[in-house]
Amino acid sequence: QVQLVESGGGLVQPGGSLRLSCAHSRSIFSIYNMYWYRQAPGKHREFLASISYRFITNYADSVKGRFTISRNNAANTLNLQMNSLKPEDTAVYYCKAEHKMTLEEYWGQGPQVTVPS
Repeated sequence: QVQLVESGGGLVQPGGSLRLSCAHSRSIFSIYNMYWYRQAPGKHREFLASISYRFITNYADSVKGRFTISRNNAANTLNLQMNSLKPEDTAVYYCKAEHKMTLEEYWGQGPQVTVPS
């Protein structure tokens, strides 16, 4: 069973930066594709970024150029650096792990990120 523990959420002013981290409980972190999603009140969960086990990255247009996804396989950690934050970035943020072979998925608990208008 994989557990994902997220950290780094909070309140940040518009234009500010925040870094989210997601710690993966298994030492075989390197065989998982990793994702970040978010869900704002009253909206569907939205894909933000992904990084494959081969370190190939992909971003949603809404965050491209502002957010950077990265992973540290030695530390079993996924990160999301968020810059130039806007009020519309306010949401609960989730990390997801997907086994590269079985496609089994695991989700983090979702820290809140608030950017006041």
